[in-house]
Amino acid sequence: MTGTDVQKETEDSGPGGYAAARLRLLTEEARSGPPRRAALAELTDDWLSGLFTAGAGELRGASLVAVGGYGRGELSPRSDLDLLLLHDGGDPKAVAALADRLWYPVWDLGLALDHSVRTPAEARRTAGEDLKVQLGLLDARHIAGDLGLTASLRTAVLADWRNQAPKRLPELQELCAERAERQGELQYLLEPDLKEARGGLRDATALRAVAASWLADAPREGLADARRRLLDVRDALHLATGRATDRLALQEQDQVAAELGLLDADTLLRQVYEAARVVSYASDVTWREVGRVLRSRAVRPRLRAMLGGGKPTAERSPLAEGVVEQDGEVVLARAARPERDPVLPLRAAAAAAQAGLPLSLHAVRRLAATVRPLPTPWPAEAREQLVTLLGSGRPTVEVWEALEAEGLITLLLPDWERVRCRPQRNAVHLWTVDRHLIETAVRASEFTRRVGRPDLLLVAALLHDIGKGWPGDHSVAGEIIARDVAARIGFDRHDVAVLATLVRHHLLLVETATRRDLEDPATVRAVADVVGSPGTLELLHALTEADALATGPAAWSSWRGSLVTELVERVAAVLAGDAPADPQDATPTAEQERLALEAAATGSPVLALRAQTEPPAGQEPSGDPEPLGVELLIAVPDQPGVLPAVAGVLAMHRLTVRTAELRSLTLPDGVDGSVLLLDWRVAAEYGSLPQAARLRADLVRALDGSLDIAGRLAERDAAYPRRRGVVAPPPRVSVHPAASRLATVIEVRSQDAPGLLFRIGRALEDASVRMRSAHVSTLGANAVDAFYVTGARGAPLPGDEAESVARKLEETLRG
Repeated sequence: MTGTDVQKETEDSGPGGYAAARLRLLTEEARSGPPRRAALAELTDDWLSGLFTAGAGELRGASLVAVGGYGRGELSPRSDLDLLLLHDGGDPKAVAALADRLWYPVWDLGLALDHSVRTPAEARRTAGEDLKVQLGLLDARHIAGDLGLTASLRTAVLADWRNQAPKRLPELQELCAERAERQGELQYLLEPDLKEARGGLRDATALRAVAASWLADAPREGLADARRRLLDVRDALHLATGRATDRLALQEQDQVAAELGLLDADTLLRQVYEAARVVSYASDVTWREVGRVLRSRAVRPRLRAMLGGGKPTAERSPLAEGVVEQDGEVVLARAARPERDPVLPLRAAAAAAQAGLPLSLHAVRRLAATVRPLPTPWPAEAREQLVTLLGSGRPTVEVWEALEAEGLITLLLPDWERVRCRPQRNAVHLWTVDRHLIETAVRASEFTRRVGRPDLLLVAALLHDIGKGWPGDHSVAGEIIARDVAARIGFDRHDVAVLATLVRHHLLLVETATRRDLEDPATVRAVADVVGSPGTLELLHALTEADALATGPAAWSSWRGSLVTELVERVAAVLAGDAPADPQDATPTAEQERLALEAAATGSPVLALRAQTEPPAGQEPSGDPEPLGVELLIAVPDQPGVLPAVAGVLAMHRLTVRTAELRSLTLPDGVDGSVLLLDWRVAAEYGSLPQAARLRADLVRALDGSLDIAGRLAERDAAYPRRRGVVAPPPRVSVHPAASRLATVIEVRSQDAPGLLFRIGRALEDASVRMRSAHVSTLGANAVDAFYVTGARGAPLPGDEAESVARKLEETLRG
């Protein structure tokens, strides 16, 4: 039978009437979105049902089934019609004739058609061989013919899917991953494929398939709205172009935005990105849950046999106060009270990122629902946890996205809302503004050993483009925002000024190096005047490279890097006169002098513990101030091994050292001997602080050699194997010969870890150098420690000897 014959036989079914009705429906301005898609599907159903009835005649045991997107009733203007002609195999010739009477009218109207003719057994067999076919059949919907035939197939297909889920779901996940690798992430692309890119309509359909398996389910909140938004944009794209396309090309975005009644193409892209982000996050959570369930099913039979049929209890391993690891995720401890602990979201996020583990959906949602806002300024712990989160490298991205999905980021940083999902119409940029800021922090975490203030580097990375949400020069606007944010999260005036300078001038080095004559003294002097200090220059250099690397491959090259380095070296030479003050110049307080005299008189350590609190700016201290740590003052008669002994005892008691100073005190006339004074800020890793008497007793034993600190720490490390966590940059030890006239300054930049200061102190003791003073600071997950050392006679170390000590110390820390 020719196409003309089929067309003639089906004229009574109204193809012309269907075409006219379809055109009217698509051009009605009053109807769009889900109502139009549903109406188009219903109109198409009626037409095809008429064709089926006219063509089937006396044929029984056949039905017409919509599958895929048409089966879901999601017909966009240029969507394919996905149809299955199902039959019981009783009359193959009649079925073939019916197929012709169905397919030819569709083709003659110029509609795209994806069709098949199968028995239920053939359909199930094909679905078992082809995952895409099976996914389409999960949305099978009856149009015409034998309803029982359709219903039995649908029931059988769903049963097959659920029975085969442990095998098919990993295949589906791999299919989604391969597609994402090819198409990229919808939430960042300037010309995204609404269907195929990660976070697009294909992934939304995959989530429906996972839910149909009954094995796991996606987070429902916002998912339906995200899917609807992507479908609405695809409808507008089809109408604007007149083509069956899913790629939102740049030249069509203004027209699509107008079709949807949006302000401009940027508004359109931002809505697309927001929808894609919801789908992507739901996919991450869902596939993680699928993996957990499948692992549990694989392990459960063996565990039941071992435990005599009892149900195993999930192991919970502590990560931080109120935060534990359970079953490969970070969850809240049973005793955690988010409503009383405003720092808990940042603490949980930092712990998750440091451990390289995801935050559980339940934990994030509980935090979002119950946590109270942080006071202004933030307590010191909150600032430290933010820095730790930002400095955790690649795991930061997933953890940050989990917080953002539930609105916690904008709760912590309200200015984030203006850059969230904001597109960057520049081919050099790979990311939206917000993701670029996080990527910059990830890159900056690799450079924390290059700077003396890694906390300022990481926060500057987070804020450097924050002004892109405002009109005008984003650097100028960003400086104002950065000042406000930095003060709100608790930095002091000096640090606020440095962060503002970094944000305002984050493009200064690369623009000057590539656009100005570096041989001209005026060029170098202008940069030096803006930067102001070697420390700020050091930070700006690292921020410049991190920003460029996070932008995309076209933004950084060895040539650009060499020009920037040359400029930095010239500016550093101009700023070389800013020598640091001698650390010995500080005058002891009355309490410090009292402790020193007591230590000299008794010949043993004396210590004092004092809780530290910081009331919000502009407020008087309340009756119940929030504890931020403890100041530990220790006076010890000068003797070898003080630093490793104190550091080791604190590590044994699970006390984290935030800042530490060690210096030699000159005693008043008439008092024999000399005393070392240690002024440290410490905090309990878990639980409460130990008693001062116990600390002193252990310190006495450590100094007289009766307490084996190294052995005790090694036993504890062996009992708690290291998690995979973050791969930190290697430690870096350097000598600064010009930093002091009285001593050699050895600086250590390393990942903070229990017992780190003990290892450093012991290595310096083994090198037979005298400790004149030490200045230790823990900034997030980074330790930046400066040790002022001398030789046996109290003079600075010769250059070669100083370098040898530094290299041996670095080797010790790397080992």
